[in-house]
Amino acid sequence: MKTSEARNALGAYGEELAARRLAGAGMTVLARNWRCDRTGEIDIVARDGDALVVCEVKTRRAGAFQHPMEAVTPAKARRLRGLAERWLQEHGGAPPGGVRIDLIGVLIPERGAPVVEHARGAA
Repeated sequence: MKTSEARNALGAYGEELAARRLAGAGMTVLARNWRCDRTGEIDIVARDGDALVVCEVKTRRAGAFQHPMEAVTPAKARRLRGLAERWLQEHGGAPPGGVRIDLIGVLIPERGAPVVEHARGAA
């Protein structure tokens, strides 16, 4: 498997685990991998009660250079806020509970179960 294919497969696996975590926490997943022109992609859009949640998922193998959540830079956080605005424009505006940006870090160990961390309102 090529490096880019392996990375894409790892990312897809992490997003699947993240979607399960959100659903297990009582959230409704509305969209996955929502693309917006050339500005980017939202990994997961979900509803948490009356709030809209834009969720960035970062997946890393154990022993990777940095923790998954450290990969979300201030520039990435700004881009996520802009993507959230575009989502709202295309889907009828902000819900009563507003919009929250969450991060989910997935760490895949050499052995054992993946570790999924969910940081609410992190960006």
